[in-house]
Amino acid sequence: MSSVSMPHTAGNGLEPGFRGVICASFGAAGDTADKQSDSQPKLNLHFEAATPEALSELRSALGSSSVGVRLLLSGPTADIRAAAAVAAECGLQQEEMTLLSAESAPRVIYCPHCHSTTATTEPAGAEVPCQGCSTDLVTTDHFSRRMGAYLGYAARVEEAS
Repeated sequence: MSSVSMPHTAGNGLEPGFRGVICASFGAAGDTADKQSDSQPKLNLHFEAATPEALSELRSALGSSSVGVRLLLSGPTADIRAAAAVAAECGLQQEEMTLLSAESAPRVIYCPHCHSTTATTEPAGAEVPCQGCSTDLVTTDHFSRRMGAYLGYAARVEEAS
């Protein structure tokens, strides 16, 4: 479910060439449009989570925008990082995005063995079982913007060889 508040100049949909601020919030995050005080046009999107449908809607909004658009993302870290990865695929640079993270949310760990992700509240350096292949992964602080997740590696890999 999403709610969209459009700029006054926009019609029923986002007009092609939108050049303003796209504010996207996830979960219980508040309205991000209030955090922007300038007079630029704003598009406010709210999603329960970074589902494929939500990311597709964000991708569509970014596809209708033009050079100079800014993106403000707020909510759980895993959701805003997934949205930031979609924005990067659409051509936005890191400098064009502002991420406001809810730090208490679970971190997403990427498994290089089966290419799945596992959510965890464990700190970096802890071991967690991969939800995809059951490999014990050591969590790291290395974040991949492309994957939208922290990278993990097999625990005790040296002992296996």
